[in-house]
Amino acid sequence: MIELLLVILTTALIYLFLKYSKLSGEIETRAMEKFEEWKKSELERYVQALKGQIEASAVEKLEKWKETELKKNLQILFEQWRAKEEKRIREEAIKKSEAVIRGKVTEHLIPFLPGFKYNPKDARFIGTPVDFIIFDGLDEGNIRKIVFVEIKTGKNARLSERERLIKKCVEDKNVEYEIIHKNEVEHKHSVIDAAEKGLTSEAFEKTAKAPRISSIKI
Repeated sequence: MIELLLVILTTALIYLFLKYSKLSGEIETRAMEKFEEWKKSELERYVQALKGQIEASAVEKLEKWKETELKKNLQILFEQWRAKEEKRIREEAIKKSEAVIRGKVTEHLIPFLPGFKYNPKDARFIGTPVDFIIFDGLDEGNIRKIVFVEIKTGKNARLSERERLIKKCVEDKNVEYEIIHKNEVEHKHSVIDAAEKGLTSEAFEKTAKAPRISSIKI
């Protein structure tokens, strides 16, 4: 009877051991599977995060590179445009300067050209506000008239506002001849100074008539 119980117990223990071993293997297998799933999930999440960071960094670097290249290209284009425009501006300035110089030289030479109807010796170059004043007949000793002359290039050239005012003044005969004496000008200037200093006319006359001593000899 005891032997039978021992056999049964031994058999039960063997069965339980085998069952435990089987369950332990299944648990370990499932645990490994769960661990692998977790590891794969974490790895994928890490890869996705790393990929996002790399993409963001790559996009930022690309934008910086594009901005740098754009600025560089714009700077190159600007320098090319500036060099081209500076050359054009210089050429235009030289042409205008040459034209102005030619115009001024031509203005001075006008009285000596064949088409000039007055005696060149009677012409006086003023430049502004009119080019010439012609004293027609001056060289002959018999002035017939005085002419204001403005030189223009082309038949369609227009007078400036100041030139039109002078032309109208001459046409309206608002032209006078006046002699100004230097002493009178100096006297008027002295009167103004005296008035500013508060001197009366009588005091000023006495001061003006009083002898002035420029130096004293001992």
